[in-house]
Amino acid sequence: MKKHDIRDLVRPVVRSLRPYNAKEIPCKVKLDANESPFGFEGGLSHALKSLKTNRYPDPEAKELKMAAGKRFGVSSENILSGNGSDELIYYLITTFGGPVLYPVPTFSMYGIISQALGEKNIAIPLDEGFDIDSEKTLNAVRKEKPKLIFLSSPNNPTGNCLSGERIMKIIDASRGIVVVDEAYQPFSSDRGFLPLLRDYRNLAIMRTLSKIGLAALRVGFLIADDEIITEVNKVRLPFNVNSLSQAIAVSALKEKKQLNVFIKTIISEREWLFQEIAEINGITPYPSEANFILFKVKDPDGVYDELLKRDILVRNLNGGIKGCLRVTVGTPRENRILLKALKEISVEMSQ
Repeated sequence: MKKHDIRDLVRPVVRSLRPYNAKEIPCKVKLDANESPFGFEGGLSHALKSLKTNRYPDPEAKELKMAAGKRFGVSSENILSGNGSDELIYYLITTFGGPVLYPVPTFSMYGIISQALGEKNIAIPLDEGFDIDSEKTLNAVRKEKPKLIFLSSPNNPTGNCLSGERIMKIIDASRGIVVVDEAYQPFSSDRGFLPLLRDYRNLAIMRTLSKIGLAALRVGFLIADDEIITEVNKVRLPFNVNSLSQAIAVSALKEKKQLNVFIKTIISEREWLFQEIAEINGITPYPSEANFILFKVKDPDGVYDELLKRDILVRNLNGGIKGCLRVTVGTPRENRILLKALKEISVEMSQ
């Protein structure tokens, strides 16, 4: 049989890529993926009963967009639904091309997808306060003229909201589209950029249901001027959001009171957990407006391993943010287990 080197057939931009690392490490206390500790089960039984497995899903997800429009206060014509935010990022870059600009550290898929599609990506380091470096970013906007700028606010993995004033300067300076990724906005004291959509046609916003208890559905939304939605919809794969996800998401969006209880509980636990971690010797947490907390330790790899030994999984970010780990806010019980372990590890490492 003739041998083929498959790598010779792969596009060079893909050959050099590393796949997104989403390891599944079984642990009793799983606090690594920014998932909600609370799940929504209200619409599951109804969705299963009404599901017609022999029929394709609604290709336009009309009912889902109507429900999302009511929650976000926008017209359904200004919404495009996606199989998670990842798919929407892919569609945006496919539609408009590059260069693609974003700050770092941030959500890695902006860079991964732009590289996979062969588009130039421009990564601008955040400043020492994890905020946008206005001078460097605006210089790059003027020089490189990016077609797309992705700004995650609150930012993952740092947890802080980016300066609204600095974002506005970028929107004003850009000839391309500025996408504000508000995946974690429900946990923030910041109102977000939805109220500004009517005034800025080059502004687009992404929202998701993944962080508020519906990660398994993979449902995200692009909210923008109807002309942007029309163009991006041209590259959207048909039937991209499945029927089960659509039905459960509609039910969840209608249960506004229950979702808000979950969100308020996570915010309350985040504030408590931040204060408690801040009192532990050798650990420095960073203020967060998201559903996770970034914290710095002297020996991040050692602390990570010690937590694993105690069946607690967090995210080791030492490779991207020196000395840092990131922990998702869990249930009250999980948070107390984590806190007890961190206190024990702190004592052990100081001896």
